Amino acid sequence: MLTENCEFDEIYEAYKNLVLKAAYTYSGNYDIAEDIAQNTFLQLYIYYDNMNHSNVKSWLYTTAKNYALNYKKKANREILHEGIAEESFILKTVESAESEFLKGINELDRSELHGRIFAALLEKNPRWYEAISLVYFLEIPQAKVAEEMGIRIEVLHSILHRAKKWIKKTFDVEYDELNQL
Repeated sequence: MLTENCEFDEIYEAYKNLVLKAAYTYSGNYDIAEDIAQNTFLQLYIYYDNMNHSNVKSWLYTTAKNYALNYKKKANREILHEGIAEESFILKTVESAESEFLKGINELDRSELHGRIFAALLEKNPRWYEAISLVYFLEIPQAKVAEEMGIRIEVLHSILHRAKKWIKKTFDVEYDELNQL
């Protein structure tokens, strides 16, 4: 047993992979993601008695995401020390400032579109949202997702098919326009 609090241990076992995946997705570094996951569960342990337990999953995901984004922001602002070897200062060839700027804008537009798709999907059908998030975003095996959702694998396939069909029908034009830039 991890702690004396059995409920906390169950939450940890149920969501440790979700938190690690979120931390890695937003930080891009597995070692940092492990630290972020540890800090996230430490915060949960500290504030566990004072929080609403019905939204623990979303709290964990949001906290891990925010820790990772804060880490990246801080890492981008750090000043390199003189002790770093000169090899680390090898410059990469950059196509042009304009193309780099346009790539950044395109990535931002793509991220905003994905956010709108997930928000619309959640509003349209929460089961579709849950299935798509677990299978494609968190990359949990479909059999485990079906078991977790309390449905047969065939029903999960049907849910995923309908959700993807709706996403394609609703956002196909926007997605195509974004990819043409």
